[in-house]
Amino acid sequence: MNKHPKATVDQIDALLPQTQCQECGYAGCRPYAQALFNKATTIDKCPPGGVPTLTALAKLLQQDPKPYVDKISKQYRTPSLAIIYEDECIGCTKCIKACPVDAIVGTAKRMHTIISQECTGCGLCIPPCPMDCIGMLPLTQKQFKPNIARERYNARQQRIAQHQQPANNNSKKTAIKLEIAAAVARVKKKRQSTTITTTSSL
Repeated sequence: MNKHPKATVDQIDALLPQTQCQECGYAGCRPYAQALFNKATTIDKCPPGGVPTLTALAKLLQQDPKPYVDKISKQYRTPSLAIIYEDECIGCTKCIKACPVDAIVGTAKRMHTIISQECTGCGLCIPPCPMDCIGMLPLTQKQFKPNIARERYNARQQRIAQHQQPANNNSKKTAIKLEIAAAVARVKKKRQSTTITTTSSL
């Protein structure tokens, strides 16, 4: 794979806004950074970062940002904060599952709320909400801290992976059991065949 010789994934990721909004087409800022490192995508995929992020990426990756400036300027999305209209919330937990940084708290069939200082304004909680009770509040500047948002995103990814591990282990155990059962069946069949042959010869 053709990787970038002048930058690391960590350096690229450090320049991204850490909204984890997936507007770049990747699952988060880190996967986008990895794709840039692998030269699998372009530097104009981050609307929340706007021209500043575009320029920083261009400098680090030694590219010309000019061809992308107009496009990213039109796509730029101002910082925002998700808000839940709590009177309408039915506690379905779908927004909690969608939040990439665990900035929504609540339990099933109970009102949910946003942790404002943790919300990155990604908007991923809006589509799955069946009650349409989540809105976005424009902000003059971002209020979350990118480094903390990155840590929360990574922690969530690790937790999801750990939860999936038992299922994977169960699948492996099931496969092993099936293999053993098949082997036992082959042995039994072979023994039966041998018994029949021996009986016939007598």
